[in-house]
Amino acid sequence: MPDLQHLILFIAAGWLLNLTPGPDVLYIVTQSLRSGARAGVVAGLGITAGCFVHVFAAAIGVGALLAASATAFTVLKWLGAAYLLWMGLRLLLARASSPSRSPDLQALARAQPCVSLAAVFRGGFLTNVLNPKVAIFFLAFVPQFIAPGTGNTALVFVLLGILFNVNSIPVNSGWALAAAWMARRGAVRNAMHWLDRAAGAMFIAFGLKLALTDNPSR
Repeated sequence: MPDLQHLILFIAAGWLLNLTPGPDVLYIVTQSLRSGARAGVVAGLGITAGCFVHVFAAAIGVGALLAASATAFTVLKWLGAAYLLWMGLRLLLARASSPSRSPDLQALARAQPCVSLAAVFRGGFLTNVLNPKVAIFFLAFVPQFIAPGTGNTALVFVLLGILFNVNSIPVNSGWALAAAWMARRGAVRNAMHWLDRAAGAMFIAFGLKLALTDNPSR
């Protein structure tokens, strides 16, 4: 394992990376604004579960395969892009909700189709798992904190990956709580229809960006 100084640097870098807006953060914020903080936190947990898949896959060499194999990278890339595009189109085509006199988000959520927490978790999981750039990220980022000559590199990789994912939970939960607070303040209530469209457009943009991503090994 890294020494204390490098371990602190690893944790700080992980927090900064998780604060960076992307498909995962957008998914958390969207779910929290639509259905409250609990849905946002569950979305974050789903994303964290997806990250664990990438950590263990990278530890056994799948990350290296994605970096080296154009076919493997392309298949997962197109699956991830298709999923993001599907989510974006669904949000763009969503009907406007009926106006609500209640100042909180819960009343607005009742006027919209109910989405189970299991579906929210599954959506976050798939958003992360179907993004091959996450696997490449773990393969590129984590080894920088493994000292040369370390024994059982795979185990150290997994332990650092677990630490990274556990540290992401408070950051993701912070995104969810902040978005829910905004919704309770009424800042989003009357603009939910346009929020769906903005989020849909961003998901489509992320999907197109992912579809146009080249294999990093090239």
